[in-house]
Amino acid sequence: MTGPEEFLDVAKAAARAGARVLSGRNGEALGVSNKGAAGDWVTAFDLAAENAVREVITAARPGDSITGEEHGTTRPLNPTGYRWSIDPLDGTTNFIRNIVYYATSVAVADADGAWLAGVVNAPALGRVYYAARGAGAWLEEGGRTTRLDGPVPGRKGQILATGFSYDPAVRSQQAAQFAELADGFADVRRLGSAALDLCMVADGTHDAYGERGLNEHDFSAGALIAEEAGCWVRRPRLTSPLDGGPSDQERLDAWTCAAGLELSGRFPL
Repeated sequence: MTGPEEFLDVAKAAARAGARVLSGRNGEALGVSNKGAAGDWVTAFDLAAENAVREVITAARPGDSITGEEHGTTRPLNPTGYRWSIDPLDGTTNFIRNIVYYATSVAVADADGAWLAGVVNAPALGRVYYAARGAGAWLEEGGRTTRLDGPVPGRKGQILATGFSYDPAVRSQQAAQFAELADGFADVRRLGSAALDLCMVADGTHDAYGERGLNEHDFSAGALIAEEAGCWVRRPRLTSPLDGGPSDQERLDAWTCAAGLELSGRFPL
């Protein structure tokens, strides 16, 4: 029987393949197009990175299902029940503008929906965050591997990370809630990558993160990493991509949150 650590090895290899594509960023070959909402972009690198991620997973685990941001759902004839959730380029706008907060995110869940392993590989930062269920959360950076244990409890100057919708109407609603959400924090950051925001709660950079309207591939790996770092985590209970995924309203009504345990009651239900 395959354990979380074995899945983690595949996830690391797959995320590394995607990040390698992103490392070849060329401002003259981005191939930018819009996916519908103003500011919701896709590039040739998103597509190439997802292809690279899928190739690694399919070679290692041909019977597993894959759901990805760009290429949707791939289900084999005799599925194992395991499913991979991939975001080849989380932080596409950052990538286009050459802002360093972007990453390839890869995670895998079992047939019951329990997340087993997750990796967020951020090539411009030189960081690889990863976790396997029950084995802690880790950061590889500069040749060093560090175990993550979340934010420092009770520290002064606590920082909240969040994000905002591309849709102006939804963004107006978020702005109306912002003062209440930020109350009690010393400052707020908006980095533009949910996967990295979750990982940066895990490594203690942020004290808390909360955002409405994420897709599963945005949080699948990062939420597990934060959880394995000992953080409180709330994942949305969204309709599975295997069943067509959530409606826009279902997604926009749901919060994804992570924080030190002392801040677990700070976010809306």
